[in-house]
Amino acid sequence: MTGLHAEIRVDRGRFSLDLDLDVDPGTVVALLGPNGAGKTTALGALAGLVPLSRGRIELDGTCLDDGRSAVPVERRRVGMVFQDYLLFPHLSAVDNVAFGPRSVGVRRREAVARANAWLDRVGLGDLAHSRPGQLSGGQAQRVALARALVTEPAMLLLDEPLAALDAETRLSMRSDLRRHLRDFGGCTVLVTHDPLDAMVLADVLVVVEHGQVVQRGTPVEVARSPRSEYAAHLVGLNLYRGRSVRARVQLEGGGALTTIDERDGEVFCAFAPHAVALHRSRPESSARNTWSGTVAGLERHASTVRVRVDGAPGVLADVTTAAVAELDLEPGTPVWVSVKATEVHSYPA
Repeated sequence: MTGLHAEIRVDRGRFSLDLDLDVDPGTVVALLGPNGAGKTTALGALAGLVPLSRGRIELDGTCLDDGRSAVPVERRRVGMVFQDYLLFPHLSAVDNVAFGPRSVGVRRREAVARANAWLDRVGLGDLAHSRPGQLSGGQAQRVALARALVTEPAMLLLDEPLAALDAETRLSMRSDLRRHLRDFGGCTVLVTHDPLDAMVLADVLVVVEHGQVVQRGTPVEVARSPRSEYAAHLVGLNLYRGRSVRARVQLEGGGALTTIDERDGEVFCAFAPHAVALHRSRPESSARNTWSGTVAGLERHASTVRVRVDGAPGVLADVTTAAVAELDLEPGTPVWVSVKATEVHSYPA
């Protein structure tokens, strides 16, 4: 097994997808990006549902599509789990899972035996004869995963596999899915909007915006040094671009920041919302970054309140509910913002 090498070029009207992917066997790559970025189009191209305009897709040394001819969907060693699972409603769980082997010529008895073995692996052996309408969301997800893996594919495609689950079920299923992906010897491509799903399940993150790759790296690398506003929002950071002269960065959108990183040239600056302090009057503190702004919005965020402040620069701040009451914060409230230089991380743009 040599894994996936893909040069995906798809033109659809005014939208173009230009995405290169290399995925080694046993590796999980997550595609992240806003709606319309091209993530689902990429999955469709890998599955054979969307033809390439140009480029090439190779899986374990076999060309699946070169922009001129393509291997049909049913002949690709690819398993796919859709967001809505798409189980056959008239078939039992075991028959849903056995459908894959049966479709490639495996005799019914052997296909059912394989299906039962996989249902046991995902913890649903006792529900083999239940139909999809009798299953919970988590159980249906497990059946869909078993159906995708029973044919021993070389590549597994996951399209928002946990999105349809409630929060409690999602927590347990995320753990189960991680275990199954670690046991899977092929390559996996995952599309998700959830940063936690990506951080927990993936070995490599690829951030796609407007049909282009804007960043790729390990979850740790992307979390530490996001290179777009979307990626920064994904990992919960304030992100700015500007020109640095030693430790002073003049920001493109207005304002300036002092960091402890001495660099010259174009840089990104990032810091966490919890590093931001808000005040009703100009603070007398040691923070080297202080500026005025206006509260633009408040939103409950986990155990804190996330405050959006318009200013130069605009900023997100995480504060306690007690601080919201003490500072009497509401949209339109004038505030002062302070951030210590030690909290601001800069890196080359």
